[in-house]
Amino acid sequence: MKLTVFGATGGIGGEIVRQALEAGHEVTAVVRDPARLAVTGERLGVVRGDLSDPEALRSAVAGRDAVLSGLGARTRKDAGITTPLTRTVLGAMEAEEVRRLLVVTAAPIGPAPERESALDRGMRRVVSAVFRDIYADLRETEAELAASGTDWTAVRPPKLLDKPLTGRYRRVIGGFPHGGRFIGRADVAHAMLSMIGDGATVGQGVGVAY
Repeated sequence: MKLTVFGATGGIGGEIVRQALEAGHEVTAVVRDPARLAVTGERLGVVRGDLSDPEALRSAVAGRDAVLSGLGARTRKDAGITTPLTRTVLGAMEAEEVRRLLVVTAAPIGPAPERESALDRGMRRVVSAVFRDIYADLRETEAELAASGTDWTAVRPPKLLDKPLTGRYRRVIGGFPHGGRFIGRADVAHAMLSMIGDGATVGQGVGVAY
């Protein structure tokens, strides 16, 4: 497949690029600073992108089979950046009539797991309060996805870890895995790539966790 990856210098985005190349896909990585991209490969193209201008991104998404985004706030100071960045990506995709889009949001954006324990419920409330500005931005991001003309999927992980790829995790379409508290960034990337051709995930939030 021909894929475009936004946020390719981040933890999840970098893993998407690496795993996609290993799987034999052709990848275009859109970055602000190419020097920060640690991944290399014969099938990798790197585009320095202006993420405020949809017109500037059209060539990066034209003819792609899917677009995957790891864009998002890395610290609480960055709260509010995800929605405008995603809106730019959507504008470029819609101009080029590229439909498949997968993005990373977060577990608290979706519904609570069935049979959620009192401990997990309390943790969810604390985390949602501490990161409320980031989650408000991600809710707005998902609203933008829902209003778009794309075949979107929002992947919702819990706390992220730097762990090697396992390929062993749970996912719940429209919900969240019971008792799921952690997942490695490499496995989130793996989950996103596996969902590209999965029609059941289109127009859905998908919870992923160990």
